[in-house]
Amino acid sequence: MEFVELITLQSRIKEGLLDCFPQSLWVKAEVAQIQHRSNGHCYMDLAQSDESSIVAKVKAVIWRNRYNLIARAFYDATGGPIQAGMTILALSQVNYSEIYGLSLVIEDIEPQFTLGQAELEKRRTLEKLKADGLMEKQQELEASALPYNLAVISAADAAGYGDFCKHLTQNEFGFKFNVRLFPATMQGATAPQSMIDALELIQSGATPWDAVLIMRGGGSALDLACFDDYGLCIAIATCPIPVYTAIGHDRDTHIADMVAFRFVKTPTALADEFIDTVAAEDAAISEFATRLSLAFRDRLSQMETALTLLESRISASDPRRILDRGYSLVTDSDGRVVKWSADLKAGQRIYVLFKDGKIEAEVK
Repeated sequence: MEFVELITLQSRIKEGLLDCFPQSLWVKAEVAQIQHRSNGHCYMDLAQSDESSIVAKVKAVIWRNRYNLIARAFYDATGGPIQAGMTILALSQVNYSEIYGLSLVIEDIEPQFTLGQAELEKRRTLEKLKADGLMEKQQELEASALPYNLAVISAADAAGYGDFCKHLTQNEFGFKFNVRLFPATMQGATAPQSMIDALELIQSGATPWDAVLIMRGGGSALDLACFDDYGLCIAIATCPIPVYTAIGHDRDTHIADMVAFRFVKTPTALADEFIDTVAAEDAAISEFATRLSLAFRDRLSQMETALTLLESRISASDPRRILDRGYSLVTDSDGRVVKWSADLKAGQRIYVLFKDGKIEAEVK
């Protein structure tokens, strides 16, 4: 039986790889995992996936003498660090070790490619959402005229969340709100699912929430790329509660903003949104109360005028007023006023009333 030593096999594989890839080449892959070691080296797991699973995976390393330069250039171009979940284009040297197997030694990373991939993925997500008819789904909902119960999705220690709570609770009108935080990861590869879980938790509770607020302060384009995630945007679009977003700065607009019921740029502006809504309703109620009071007073005035007129008429028809003017009244024995002579009979007893008394008479 013929056989070959393992070291021989490994050496032949190494020689074959080096013959096939004698020079460095640009490799497109997703950063599945990244670790920064205390010795200054950076280790990665690079992967490629299709719609259902990982189809390729390899370990990679950036040696200390190159890592600081690569990392700094990447940060300057993108505004953020190299992190898991992003797609990179890396200039790599194929390496094979008889002990550790296949790996890539990364010599450079093109940051503009990563930005371009994120923008390309954003366009694809938009197209899918439009095809699914979800872009306007939230607009079919109706905002509460008096929002009180507000569910907030944010990082617990986020400065934006603190600014929102302070601005909301210290409003000049003294309006009260019930605010509850549903903590979530707000950046990175795990952020979309974390926010989806928070949305599901909000919908499954017994509290009748008037609005869901998703908020995060500013960050780099890559930090905020999670807000273009297809799954997160579906969860926002199909939420039965109006979703408000406050993500990033003025220069940033994300798909999560586009599918939300309403979006503003900062958490403080979001607080103003609800304060202004309640203030407008309060003003409308005050105006209605004023109009109701005026209408009530006008109605009372009309009733008072009608009553005065009625009293005047009653007073004018008072028999005593007739006697005061020098006239007299004739009544029968039962005190009924006799208006017609035809109503009297001979021998009937009648009374003639004057201002200063009455006389009894008999009809002849």
